[in-house]
Amino acid sequence: MNAIAKPDKSAIFKNKVKTWFSQPQNIILLLFGIVLTFSTVAPIVAIVKDTFAIHPGTIDQHLTGRVNGYSVVNYTDLFTSKLAKTNLWIPLLNTVILSVLTCFISILFGGLFAFLVTRTDMKFKKYLSSIFIFPYIMPQWTLAVVWQHMFYSNKVTGTSDGLLAAIFHVYFPHWWCQGVFPSAVVLGLHYAPFAYILIGGIFKNMDANLEEAATILDTPKWKIMFKVTLPMIKPAILSTILLVFGSAMGSYPVPHYLNLTTLSTKYISMNSKYTGEASILAIIMMVFGVLILGMNQMSLKSRKNYTTVTGKSGQLTKLSIGKVGKYLVGIIFMIITFFTSIWPILLFALETFLPNPGDYSFLYSGNLAHLTTKWWVTNENITENGMYGQAGILYNNTIWHAFFGTLFLAVVCALIAGTIGTLIGYAVAKKRRNKWANYVNNVAFLPYLMPSIAVGAAFFILFSNEHINLFNTYTLLIIAGVVKYIPFASRSSLNSMLQISNELEEAAIIMNTSWVKRMTRIIIPIQKSSIISGYLLPFMTCLRELSLFLLLCTQGFILSTTLDYFDEMGLYAFSSAINLILIVTILVFNTLVNKLTGASLDSGIGGK
Repeated sequence: MNAIAKPDKSAIFKNKVKTWFSQPQNIILLLFGIVLTFSTVAPIVAIVKDTFAIHPGTIDQHLTGRVNGYSVVNYTDLFTSKLAKTNLWIPLLNTVILSVLTCFISILFGGLFAFLVTRTDMKFKKYLSSIFIFPYIMPQWTLAVVWQHMFYSNKVTGTSDGLLAAIFHVYFPHWWCQGVFPSAVVLGLHYAPFAYILIGGIFKNMDANLEEAATILDTPKWKIMFKVTLPMIKPAILSTILLVFGSAMGSYPVPHYLNLTTLSTKYISMNSKYTGEASILAIIMMVFGVLILGMNQMSLKSRKNYTTVTGKSGQLTKLSIGKVGKYLVGIIFMIITFFTSIWPILLFALETFLPNPGDYSFLYSGNLAHLTTKWWVTNENITENGMYGQAGILYNNTIWHAFFGTLFLAVVCALIAGTIGTLIGYAVAKKRRNKWANYVNNVAFLPYLMPSIAVGAAFFILFSNEHINLFNTYTLLIIAGVVKYIPFASRSSLNSMLQISNELEEAAIIMNTSWVKRMTRIIIPIQKSSIISGYLLPFMTCLRELSLFLLLCTQGFILSTTLDYFDEMGLYAFSSAINLILIVTILVFNTLVNKLTGASLDSGIGGK
């Protein structure tokens, strides 16, 4: 008998490697796993290292007497010095209170609206559903500036009189005008669409058996709400907290405009003289983001399932709020959404025609002759009339260079982040039970949980030094934007890819169809709207981003940092015009995408 040939181990290994690399999802996961690990971990390592470094010309040099090297003096000074209360504990307390209140307001307001749209016979649903998401689409600071123009007064805040003080002589107390309360209300209104979309989706698709069974068993309505309905929307509430808490914690513009000291505003004020201690504040913000993720993961493991005891399946019955009530409630929300969505556009437009922007005192006399077009049409650099050597808005090269720079940045970030996110979503869906796939999925989502100001600080430290200096370049803005916005696309893509059966692609593989053709002819067309959303969200977010880019470039690069520059100069007509340009641009692009693709944030919730 012939001896049985021993298998060639090297040939088997080569065959396994060849088979592994023949699957595109493996290559995608390997490549982006390495890239995302570096792009996410390297900035964190850089900012942790910065907390120990001694910076020439800052407090750590004064305390150690050295100009270089490493020390723990930043930690001891920040936590134990006489300024610890001012530099750490008060900003930390304000930040936590602001984040908690923002979550509460956004869930209460957005959840109530979701309930009214999906479960009651309230009127004007289609209009209200589409306009309710405007505050999130608009720049985060929009409502903060509107709050200033409405409620500020010379008597209380020491500024020019706002509309209510100038026209009606109504003066609101200081706690209403500045501090925790207005900041929480503004951020709560800004993030309420999160709660509306997430909670509304569950309300819309909730199994009718559950509440009908409780009704048949003569369960009181309040008990049904607290024992059945609310536990069902608990996952959506937890998801909203996950999204809102981290975002509110890293918010810079709103506390900045409404005079509240938080970790993010304190970071900006400390960064020049207390550089190492400011980096510790950024680390604290990052830690909170990771803790929120951990709490969310724990809640996923403890979620309960519900089974009906009796009852039959049927459509959810709309709760009647009365013949008058359905119109009254609708009109109340029309008034609220007018002031949160339409009024900011009108007010910013008015600001650009005021002779002294922010001062509405002349309107009390009803004399509109004082309105001026000088802020728009002055076509040369002049120093008189409060122009500070700036050409008018229509002729201002700084503004228009920043506008096209913003569009360029948003398009590039959306294309790169959208493409990477789509590929990651595809690969993770194909290898959903693989540990490496889960790691790539988590590391891709991690930057979203980190406050924007902390992410911006990490990239500033990593790419603004003697070895690698990309400060004030579009390259650095694109890198930071892509890393921060990949989670939008990857989660949107993953959710859609999980709905596609593997049999479709397997049939194409049998027909020797290439991977590129499978993606372009099968996968992408089937989930077109979800994939487009993966490109749309980074684009929209990048247009109105300030916290992420604040430290990475100067004025004239993008509109959001240029707006901050004109605010500091006192040219409030110019900053109002930039707000107006941003809002109109975002709304125009959002409308175009909705019309061309049918994709919209509020689709499928019940705004009909």
